[in-house]
Amino acid sequence: MHAYADPHSPTATVPMAAVDAEGTVTLWSPAARQLLGHAPGEVIGRPAAGLLAAPLPGPALRALTRSAPWSGVLTARHHDGGAVRVTVRAHPCPEGDGRVQWVLLGAAPEEAGAAEPGAELADAARKDAALKEWAYVQSPVATAVYDRDLRLTGANGEMLRLSGRPEEAMLGLRLTEVFPGAPFDEFGRLMAEVLRTGEALRRDTFFRAPGQSRERAWATFFTPLKDGDGRVRGVSIAAIDRTEPHRARERLAMVNDAGARIGTTLDVARTAAELADVTAGGFADLVTVDLLDAVLRSGDPAGTAPDGDGRPDGAVLRRTAARPGRDGLPAGPQGAFSYAPLSPPAEALASGRASLHRADAAAIGAWADGTGGTVPPGTPALTDAPALPEGPASPGAPDRNGTHSVLVVPLRARGTTLGVALFVRHPGTEPFDADDLLLAEEIAARAGVCVDNARRYAAERSVALTLQRSLLPGRLPEQAAVEVTSRYLPAGVQAGVGGDWFDVIPLSGARVALVVGDVVGHGLQASAVMGRLRAAVRTLADLDLPPDELLTHLDDLVVQLAQDEAAEGVPGTVRETGATCLYVVYDPVSRSCVLARAGHPAPVLVTPGGAARFLDIPGGPPLGLGGLPFESTELQLPEGSLLALYTDGLVEGHDHDIGAGLDGLRAALSGPAAPLERTCDAVLDALLPRRPERPTDDIALLLARTRALDASQVRSWDLPAERSTVADARKFASEQLTAWGLEELGFTTELVVSELVTNAVRHAYAPIRLRLIRERSSLICEVSDASSTSPRMRRARLTDEGGRGLLLVAQLTERWGTRFTADGKTIWAEQPLAAAG
Repeated sequence: MHAYADPHSPTATVPMAAVDAEGTVTLWSPAARQLLGHAPGEVIGRPAAGLLAAPLPGPALRALTRSAPWSGVLTARHHDGGAVRVTVRAHPCPEGDGRVQWVLLGAAPEEAGAAEPGAELADAARKDAALKEWAYVQSPVATAVYDRDLRLTGANGEMLRLSGRPEEAMLGLRLTEVFPGAPFDEFGRLMAEVLRTGEALRRDTFFRAPGQSRERAWATFFTPLKDGDGRVRGVSIAAIDRTEPHRARERLAMVNDAGARIGTTLDVARTAAELADVTAGGFADLVTVDLLDAVLRSGDPAGTAPDGDGRPDGAVLRRTAARPGRDGLPAGPQGAFSYAPLSPPAEALASGRASLHRADAAAIGAWADGTGGTVPPGTPALTDAPALPEGPASPGAPDRNGTHSVLVVPLRARGTTLGVALFVRHPGTEPFDADDLLLAEEIAARAGVCVDNARRYAAERSVALTLQRSLLPGRLPEQAAVEVTSRYLPAGVQAGVGGDWFDVIPLSGARVALVVGDVVGHGLQASAVMGRLRAAVRTLADLDLPPDELLTHLDDLVVQLAQDEAAEGVPGTVRETGATCLYVVYDPVSRSCVLARAGHPAPVLVTPGGAARFLDIPGGPPLGLGGLPFESTELQLPEGSLLALYTDGLVEGHDHDIGAGLDGLRAALSGPAAPLERTCDAVLDALLPRRPERPTDDIALLLARTRALDASQVRSWDLPAERSTVADARKFASEQLTAWGLEELGFTTELVVSELVTNAVRHAYAPIRLRLIRERSSLICEVSDASSTSPRMRRARLTDEGGRGLLLVAQLTERWGTRFTADGKTIWAEQPLAAAG
């Protein structure tokens, strides 16, 4: 033990000694010898307990057990046998093997001619206590101390500032007695829990401290205060302001939320509404989104924003979304409007830069109080523009009295300005700062890209939809074979316009062809392919090909289209071209129906009694595979039967499989006969209950109720292959026209019959048959024979004796042609009944 005596003495030292883990003295300094009179050889190696004149006090024994530092007064034995009171500081020094050695510093409190006993140690203790007091009082962390009764014993300056009350007014009171209500009731409960368990707690809260004007984020620590015996004597509260990290996390969360919630659809107005929904309330008290009129019309916004000096010429906007974070909707412009010249939004549109403004700024004041901003003349109305209350004097300006600060952020994408978003905070909330401006710019940048994507898609979809509607039949043709009605629903904006189509094609002999098809894919390519296929079907139908042969030719066309796409496309890319098709031919004279399909859903047949079933016809491969055969099915239909042709978009959906859709279709078509228009609506209501929402795929539905031509409308004669039969044929035709009251058509009909029968007698062979069909709008003359050779029309020379017959037929009738059958061919010609008056 080294000993230091009087600090003013030149020989003064502090007694110092060292004791190992077994309590043996290992070091004894000369100063210690001077203080107690023992020589080093009399002490080193012997138990330290022999130097004590009285047992160790209890706190020293507990510190020794826990290997904790201790300071206090011991009674030591002097060499002459007397007792000396020594102030000792004991410090444990752990060794590598887990053992602890002790270093002792000491001084005699009473010594002749020396300073007051322990003065130096007391002075050091006082200095340490002062430092601790200063650290507590001057700490920037708000701290308060409560006793075992949870009554305040002291608070530092920062805690007093946050409390907004002097320490004297709170001493001896509980926290809930000073500040009743939330969150202090919860704090009182936590303090009681810490006092009971002795375990520290932390709570993160967001509230307005009594001494502050705005809410802030706080991390509050509740710590038990324990004495040397480990008993809890009180609780301390420390509050740390975590507002900036809290806001940083909120901003990051808002950016992530914006990325997930903005742009969920390819709809411009919906995307603007999503921007307002994400930011209103949590970020701003009011959010408005004003888009250029050209953007809402799916046009090109380039050149429609103001120029560099903020002039609004040509900058026509529409308020697309407005979301208040508080009760009540602020005033806003209706319909088209322009921002006042030099107003903050006009400058943002012109420069493409965001800006932060206070309510008392000159720019905001002039904008709110101005009368500028007019609707440019000739601006068309937008029927789907949202209806908002009447605006202030200056269109688009916020209420000056209800505005604290404003962020004006342009919506831009790919270097083009699309509109502007306003973020407003009302009085009583914290004003926007530079970090808020950066956050608004980040969110607006994402929203701008989504708005532009929606605009571009809407423009493409509009073109595809226009193309598709122009390729679909605008009005179904009048014919006698079936009563028809149809529905076409394009897909929603997410899927895009597809390639579904339907058609009704009048054929010769009062027959009719019903067609429904579906092209693979969506967009302009699918619409273009659909148009080509529909034109090809009409061309092939004019040749009166059987359904299976027609699908074979159509399959060859789709294969050729796919090859052309591959040849013209970018190397390394593959563009699919495929389709499905259902082709039906119905003859009202024989009531026969011939069907063939290429990978298309089977049609539904509803009998006149109301029973519905799917027709069992060979499916056939989809168009575009090439080389695979198609099969036809023929059946007889009673008059009044209903055929339902459709595309798979009607029966498939994300919420059910195709089996459930087919069952629903059959159920919707079953039952007593009803008008076709009503039946169409009933089918769509049953299978698409969420209308008017757009379906996920295109839907085409074609309903046809069959008619039949009775014996009074059809007359046929079997003729011998003789020259004399031509006169008989003219006679038969003339008598039948008289019976039908169509004498005005007699001359033309006799000429047509004479020419067609003459050709059959000269160039074909028996059996020869003449048939006249009177339908609602035309008279049809048909001559059939057993030859498969088709006549062709040519222009005869002046010296030719023949070759003018078919030319006369073509000139005198509305249509004529040839169709081949299993037994030969039929040449037909049609005259409109309007010619008979």
